[in-house]
Amino acid sequence: MIRPADYDFFARFLKERSGLILTDDKHYLLESRLIPLLNRFAIPDFARLAEILKSNEAPIIAEAVVEAMTTNESLFFRDKVPFEDMARSLLPALCAARLKTHTLRIWCAAASTGQEPYSIAMMLAEKPELTCGRRVQIIGTDISSEVLERARAGRYNQFEVQRGLSVQQLLKYFVKSGDWWEVVPQLKAMIEYRKFNLLDPFGGLGTFDLIMCRNVLIYFDVPTKADILARMSRQLAPDGFLQLGGAETAIGICDAFRPLPDHRGTYVHTRAPATIVAARR
Repeated sequence: MIRPADYDFFARFLKERSGLILTDDKHYLLESRLIPLLNRFAIPDFARLAEILKSNEAPIIAEAVVEAMTTNESLFFRDKVPFEDMARSLLPALCAARLKTHTLRIWCAAASTGQEPYSIAMMLAEKPELTCGRRVQIIGTDISSEVLERARAGRYNQFEVQRGLSVQQLLKYFVKSGDWWEVVPQLKAMIEYRKFNLLDPFGGLGTFDLIMCRNVLIYFDVPTKADILARMSRQLAPDGFLQLGGAETAIGICDAFRPLPDHRGTYVHTRAPATIVAARR
């Protein structure tokens, strides 16, 4: 069992390191996620783990705690609508507004095990006309080294590939390797994965035409959401698009963005050009 004082410390630690909000009703979640970590590092109990984190004597353990508590649920073409909207409206609008020499840059924040970036890569491979011959750079970031290793490897089990992929997509873009399905090199080459904490400065990432930050802001408190959104607004091109998850919103949190009419979950800069705001389905 975790003592109340230690639970409060873990909650503060996770908020500071990752932005994750651990409410008072998450004792079971914390214990279930951290017990394997205690066994892995031969730590006798939660009190000793708290002491290690407080002393900063083992950074590898501190990182392991953050990774253990980070939710990494993902699947291919998750929720479908954002990808359909991207193909139908967002990418055509971006291409129409840019020179042929422009490289379209897409950021998948909290990319987890890679299903979202690979979904975009598959869509672009199937419909090259969406980019009108422009080069596309997809950046996938996540706080967890473990999930990024899986994303770079592009290896998924049978259950994972059955979540969101058609048989045609599976056979065309994956190669069977024992019990695993591995993404073909063509798609891997389209994506760069980087370890990145959304609480850190964004300056080194550059400017993006499209940012997908889906199903991650729900784990943060309002001030942290506002801070992340404000900083994302500075990394997004003036006529670019931000896509949030179905249960997330920028309304009432960050005045840098406003919803794109008739495009659920998609936002533009508050002062976005009229041609972009008028993007149609």
